[in-house]
Amino acid sequence: MASGCPVTHGSVPLSGPRFQSDPVQLYRDMRRDHGAVAPVVLDGDVPAWLVLGYRELHQVTGDPVLFSRDSELWNQWDRIPDDWPLLPMIGRRQPSILYTVGERHGVRAMMISNALEGVDPFSLKRYAEEFADELIDRFCTKGSVDIIAEYAKLLPALVLARIYGFSDEEAYPLVGAINDMIDGRERALAGQQHLATSMFRLLADKHAEPGDDVASRMIADTGGFTDEEVAQDLMVMMAAGHQPTADWMGNSLRLMLTDDRFAASLSGGRHSVAEAMNEVLWEDTPTQNVAGRWASRDTHLGGRHIRAGDLLLLGLAAANGDPQVRTDGSALTGGNNAFLSFGHGEHRCPFPAQETAEVIARTGIEVLLDRLPDVDLAVPAEQLTRRPSPWLRGLTDLPVLFTPTPALGRPGSFGGSA
Repeated sequence: MASGCPVTHGSVPLSGPRFQSDPVQLYRDMRRDHGAVAPVVLDGDVPAWLVLGYRELHQVTGDPVLFSRDSELWNQWDRIPDDWPLLPMIGRRQPSILYTVGERHGVRAMMISNALEGVDPFSLKRYAEEFADELIDRFCTKGSVDIIAEYAKLLPALVLARIYGFSDEEAYPLVGAINDMIDGRERALAGQQHLATSMFRLLADKHAEPGDDVASRMIADTGGFTDEEVAQDLMVMMAAGHQPTADWMGNSLRLMLTDDRFAASLSGGRHSVAEAMNEVLWEDTPTQNVAGRWASRDTHLGGRHIRAGDLLLLGLAAANGDPQVRTDGSALTGGNNAFLSFGHGEHRCPFPAQETAEVIARTGIEVLLDRLPDVDLAVPAEQLTRRPSPWLRGLTDLPVLFTPTPALGRPGSFGGSA
């Protein structure tokens, strides 16, 4: 193996059906066999470490000097082919905020936060409601639908595209491109290219005619960022904002439709949508694992010798279930927000982005349950399947039945102006 390779005998492939069927038990087994930091291999037998421990994850994300976001440090680049499917997720020389470090990262993060904070919260909720109603109108007369394909996988991207400055028609092709890129398979690079082309076209339009949107505010920022940097950041924001939010909606609806504690909530019971969404962030978080951090020098973590340039993957789902911090193993549905689902440290998801995702997801769920109050699963719960991704955990489909209802027939949002 190449010099600096952290993989030893017993390394766990970061792929396979267990990420789809039972990741909770998989992470328990990995913790039992390897401790808080486990050796793993990515596509192409590329080695890395998966940080499973809650405290260890805090240590990694809290020390951006020792555990850097600078991917140029990676000691495995000489093994990575140009068509490696994970390049969109573990990139090299990408001028986005993901790989910016130091003071410049702080300035850049502030640009993004300011641009998102400029979104009027009432308008954001109204957009989410409008798009939710439009999507539901498409299937509410049929009595059955796959909530994932026809609702959850569309709503976040439509709302985000509008607040970023895209026309509604331009949003639809972005959904497939984003999903292709995130899935990290044969269409990943093509999806990334489509998203990049769309972002550069958006910036050109906003230079010519600025508007009250996120892209225009980022262009106008005084930090001196290039269009290349702004486009890369918009790509990150779109990808990170869409699919995890779609999965947050899907996972929360699955919980409410399959768990007796939430059954009453469909008709206004004690356990609310907010509680279901909070529990999902602990128990079934959309973002399972994140790439990554790179050790800037030799060090030790969780009893492991980490070499300079080694890649560390952030095991957010595993850390949320760490028995060292979840000693009683009980479900958390109250106000406990100590989960790591949005990351930690200076590279965590910006708070305005987290708030945006929460508004979209919660509004989408509430509008759906209001429009289709008797919605129920169309298949036994045990037949529901997940995408076989180690990165994002979401349902492949969520087929439901409901009493057909008339479409609202409100003036169309699709194609309307922002």
